[in-house]
Amino acid sequence: MNKERFFYDNRIVRAFAWATLLWGVVGMLVGLIASMQLFLPELNLTPWLTFGRIRPLHTNAVIFAFVGNAIFMGVYYSLQRLLKARMFSDALSRIHFWGWQLIIVSAALTLPLGITTSKEYAELEWPIDIAITLIWVVFGLNMFGTILKRREKHIYVGIWFYIATWVTVAMLHIVNSFELPVSFLKSYSVYAGVQDALVQWWYGHNAVAFFLTTPFLGLMYYFMPKMANRPVYSYKLSIIHFWSLIFIYIWAGPHHLLYSSLPDWAQTLGVVFSIMLIAPSWGGMLNGLLTLRGAWDKVREDALLKFMVVGLVAYGMATFEGPMLSLKNVNAIAHFTDWVVAHVHVGGLGWNGFLTFAILYWIVPRMWQTKLYSQRLANTHFWIATLGILFYAVPMYFSGFSQGFMWKEFDVDGNLKYNFLETVERIKFLYVLRSFGGLLYLSGVFVMVYNIVKTVKQGSFLANEPAEAYPLKPVETAEEQAKPAYWHKWIESRPMTMLVFSLIFVSIGGLVQLVPMIFVKEQVKTISSIKPYSPLELQGRDIYIREGCNNCHSQLVRPFRSETKRYGEYSKSGEYVYDHPFLWGSKRTGPDLVRGGEPGGAVNRGASWHYAHMMNPRVTSPGSIMPAYPWLAEHEMDLSLLEKKISAMRTLGVPYAPGYEKEAAADLNTQAEGIAATLKKDGYKVKPNSEILALIAYLHKLGRDLKPVETAASAN
Repeated sequence: MNKERFFYDNRIVRAFAWATLLWGVVGMLVGLIASMQLFLPELNLTPWLTFGRIRPLHTNAVIFAFVGNAIFMGVYYSLQRLLKARMFSDALSRIHFWGWQLIIVSAALTLPLGITTSKEYAELEWPIDIAITLIWVVFGLNMFGTILKRREKHIYVGIWFYIATWVTVAMLHIVNSFELPVSFLKSYSVYAGVQDALVQWWYGHNAVAFFLTTPFLGLMYYFMPKMANRPVYSYKLSIIHFWSLIFIYIWAGPHHLLYSSLPDWAQTLGVVFSIMLIAPSWGGMLNGLLTLRGAWDKVREDALLKFMVVGLVAYGMATFEGPMLSLKNVNAIAHFTDWVVAHVHVGGLGWNGFLTFAILYWIVPRMWQTKLYSQRLANTHFWIATLGILFYAVPMYFSGFSQGFMWKEFDVDGNLKYNFLETVERIKFLYVLRSFGGLLYLSGVFVMVYNIVKTVKQGSFLANEPAEAYPLKPVETAEEQAKPAYWHKWIESRPMTMLVFSLIFVSIGGLVQLVPMIFVKEQVKTISSIKPYSPLELQGRDIYIREGCNNCHSQLVRPFRSETKRYGEYSKSGEYVYDHPFLWGSKRTGPDLVRGGEPGGAVNRGASWHYAHMMNPRVTSPGSIMPAYPWLAEHEMDLSLLEKKISAMRTLGVPYAPGYEKEAAADLNTQAEGIAATLKKDGYKVKPNSEILALIAYLHKLGRDLKPVETAASAN
């Protein structure tokens, strides 16, 4: 049998490589600006550049633009070579590339404008969600088409992870994106309150698992042996690592909701599987590190292997710390603090960032048929970036410890020792150090960009790389059939079977957790005193979402003495039944607001205080790092969608009376005029249709309906 001659497509790899560099710089620069806004609130220059709006821009740019393009770059490069086949369709490759870039641009335009669903890592509105689905299908068709026309019978371990990534991300995205559109760029989640929280963190945790972890494990299994010129340490460990990881990971989402209103059984499942997750995660890390056996002298000299080793160590640290943070006694201190920020960035900057840098340094010289311009610059980049991670993470760990312990500390008289602003003042200098670390890391990226551009200039790009391989035999010979084969080889030679098995493995945990919460009404205890939002309150809630207030404020009081003393009655599942979407938040840069409107509550404030606070937070709260929102008093409410919003909420189960949407505007105006009159008495002249009135109405709604007697009865 003669070998077949064919060509690898390097053009698509080049396109994703340039996009990785571009969006990496953009995403990290936005992150640096956001970090500086936390100690220099004056940097919140315009409505579309406030922290609440650019923080989700940063996360989306880094995760889906920088890391996403890096994944596709690595997959398109390695997949062709592992399968001995050109990509299935050059046209699909181009559609995938340009479609993904358009999605990124749409995110960069909509998020600063406040067009957001508010759901973490899933903030993009429904038309963009549909575009993501379509482009992901294009990617899948191209990948599986290539797998089916391969010239290698058995599929390598890296491709197992690519397959699991594709099918799981598709499942997560579709389930979490069920939204009811109100207009072209406005929708409401079909899930409410506790149900929405569970679905979101089933998605959010597993977006980390199957977008930031499994594809990079696949890339590690390809590029680490190539860079070290060593075979993977253990084939059997690869099998155990893969199947146990994808099965266990999907269960761990509820550990983001410990001590919340989520039922205990779901929280317990999240904790148990999070602890179990240590084993497969460390199995993969050790399989990668032990691949370097006999090559440690090379690691000392080779910057690429340094990036890979430290990236794997960062992965090991993050995947140990994550399960530890899921322990309830640790979570009680760490949740809502900067400890979690440090944890996330050790994984993001170390694992995803360092592997991406190593892969770029590896593939660019090969596609341009030259050597890397400067190994010295690559080593410089490594040390600058490593210092950047340390200067970022260590201050955030100290900041998180300070927050967690100061929030809980009582004095000898049984009163809280510190108010919230005192904790903010204590950690400001740590935010300065964090920004310095981010600046170092970004400086290293600029060093890499220079090194790669110089490499490209000295080489000649090979668009169609020649290769040859024997065609895949359709039928095994009798001699081949007689040879004993390891049982897993049967699965490896059947890609569609692996796809189905992967889907089954990742579906089990989701079905066990989500089905009871969504379809069994008894999982959420009702509280009869809880009423739907008035039209003005609903309008204010949408403004709260638009401004990204939930990026800094939680709306969940946990059942701790310190929290009930500071904020009021702990949260119950029944008080969130009309929340589409939920707004529990994941970080307390500012205090919790869920009891903000409770009469006589611990954090209740009058309309005039809220107005003054929004105009200049430093006036009412000296030392505050919150942005000012003067435009809320200047901008008029947009009521063009009010009727559609009321109708949409009724469709989702909120008990507005039939036809109430026709009366909503009149009720809104009456309530707004009442708040405006109150402000006028205190010397604040505000137009009765300004946005600030809606936001004040919403803040006054929070916790107001919760009656202690009924709450106690409902909790039993």
